[in-house]
Amino acid sequence: MTKGTSSFGKRHVKTHTLCRRCGKSSYHIQKKTCSSCGYPSAKMRKYGWSEKACRRRTTGTGRMRNLKKTMKRLKGGYKENNHRHNATKALAKTEARKALFASTGKKGKGAQAPKKGPSAKPGAKKIKQPAKKGQQEKKKTKA
Repeated sequence: MTKGTSSFGKRHVKTHTLCRRCGKSSYHIQKKTCSSCGYPSAKMRKYGWSEKACRRRTTGTGRMRNLKKTMKRLKGGYKENNHRHNATKALAKTEARKALFASTGKKGKGAQAPKKGPSAKPGAKKIKQPAKKGQQEKKKTKA
């Protein structure tokens, strides 16, 4: 038996099939892994010894559906103003809101500043914080 032409005629069993992730015919049927992208691994298969392969599938080679929009927003300074601000209209709105709160007797937004710290809730216990190193030494020398 020769190892050339006559042996190649016997090769009709497929070892690789199409990969779900990259679409290449590199998914090994028995090993259940793709030799091109490394599917089902979460990370894409990428090696430094093959710079060309890295270049073929890096950012910018595809559609960039989301990144394209983000870059466009970046150029505009991430402004998301859908309408022009009308100062007189805004002032009239706040005055109307103040009048409404005055008539109902309720306090409006920002009337009373919220308390900070552990005593913010009624009935909350105060937590003693440990003294700093310098303060502890002073107390020991006095006693």
